[in-house]
Amino acid sequence: MARTSLTKAYQKIQELSWQPTFATPVKKYPTDYKFAKAPQKEPLKQVMQSYFPMQEEKDDRSMGAMDGALRGNMFRSTEPRWMEWMKLFLGIIPFPEISAARAMPLLTSAVPNPELHNGLALQMIDEVRHSTIQMHLKRYYMKNYIDPAGFDTTEKSFDRCYAGTIGRQFAEGFITGDAVTAANIYLQVVAETAFTNTLFVAMPSEAAANGDYLLPTVFLSVQSDESRHISNGYATLLMALADPENQLLLERDLQYAFWNNHCVVDAAIGTFIEYGTKDRRKNRESYAEMWRRWIYDDYYRSYLMPLEKYGLKIHHEDVEEAWNRIANKGYVHKTAQFFATGWFANFWRIDPMTEEDFEWFEFKYPGWYNEYGKWWEHYARLSKPNGHKPIAFEDVGYVYPHRCWTCMVPCMIREDTIMDTVDGQVRTYCSKTCHWTDKVAFRGNYQGRETPAMGRLVGKREWETCYHDWDLVDVMKDQGFVRPDGKTLIPQPHVIFDDKQMWTLDHLKGIQFQSPNVLLNQMTPEQREAYMAEYRKGFAIK
Repeated sequence: MARTSLTKAYQKIQELSWQPTFATPVKKYPTDYKFAKAPQKEPLKQVMQSYFPMQEEKDDRSMGAMDGALRGNMFRSTEPRWMEWMKLFLGIIPFPEISAARAMPLLTSAVPNPELHNGLALQMIDEVRHSTIQMHLKRYYMKNYIDPAGFDTTEKSFDRCYAGTIGRQFAEGFITGDAVTAANIYLQVVAETAFTNTLFVAMPSEAAANGDYLLPTVFLSVQSDESRHISNGYATLLMALADPENQLLLERDLQYAFWNNHCVVDAAIGTFIEYGTKDRRKNRESYAEMWRRWIYDDYYRSYLMPLEKYGLKIHHEDVEEAWNRIANKGYVHKTAQFFATGWFANFWRIDPMTEEDFEWFEFKYPGWYNEYGKWWEHYARLSKPNGHKPIAFEDVGYVYPHRCWTCMVPCMIREDTIMDTVDGQVRTYCSKTCHWTDKVAFRGNYQGRETPAMGRLVGKREWETCYHDWDLVDVMKDQGFVRPDGKTLIPQPHVIFDDKQMWTLDHLKGIQFQSPNVLLNQMTPEQREAYMAEYRKGFAIK
């Protein structure tokens, strides 16, 4: 189609917009933001006639790569350590994609701009496409990988395991509460503009280094759509900036959205990249180096800081603290340690670290061995069943952490842990920003302004609370993390494919699971203060 006719077609689309004049539409998806009918343009001006052939070509290439992988025997060279972590990653990621698709009607309802509605409609189709090809990739792994257990149950497993629940609450943030907060600021302006760099660029790079070239094919196809989503987000942001009344809400939402994305995405993707790989080349970038380049330099300095010229206050201290947590406080390493501690309560295998891994970590993060090395040696020693319990229930000096009520990532940087009574419940938070989010930002009034559309963090948010005082055998049965023989566990603390080395329900009998938060709420105020003072001091691995 000629360029001129594409332009005419795009202009014609705007005439299809219809708003009733005889009644005031009901606000199905509420927002506290104020919008005028501004002439903001959709930068890419995409229309169906050019959109669908482009997407069809990308899908054909992805499907062709899968066929080539099978013919080329890719699974004979793919590292099992990497493939096991993909059970969690591919278990979670289709849900954020489909939540992003569901988020587009929220913005279409809230933002009165037919031209932007066209871009949002195409983004919705993008997100459905992403979840579809990701599900297809997961099915492909399930059919061809040596241990399909976990891949075959991810849709019912990811939101009930101790790690997957973090991803679920992250994706639900796209579709709950204030429509603009959720779908524009949290999703488009922060998640897609900043964190898809590590998610959809760094992850494919690491996959290829571990013999998996299907994930790069699929996820780079996904990432190629993000420029359109970023432009949708920026155009909507500029519309919000046009009304001075929105400034307070924008500053609130940018602070919440950046910090929550950091807490969740960096915990997950950092662990996959640093602890799911067998590639220990010294010249390979660490996650900290990737973050500094893509999040700090490319997003913070090139995207967030220029917003200050519009009068917005950017919370520089949060960005600096996020970097400090990754580079100096061991955020990713502590997350991997937590995941491995609870290996029994998931649906994938977690491989022990080796001497080669130790050497690489010490090279990239000096001092790593003194803090984490002994614990990983304990993990390797306890990975094969030999009359002992899973490492979480053995006395190796590690204290099981409290959950952060807001981001649901545990309070692993223990000196930063905050305890407070909110809505009549004693809650713990990993940081002052997560504490502020729950107690101040997610409320019906913010700094004197009524914000009835803002969401709340309610319910049984912590996985551990659901299984307090349960026998561990019953926990595993309830979660469905048992193989078809009725006794062998789907998760294992190793990647040894030998039935004699597999953990079973028999190894878990008599172990009682308890929730740190339930126990905390049962204490007296004086007991809690004394306990939390000790918790913040940390622990020493034996």
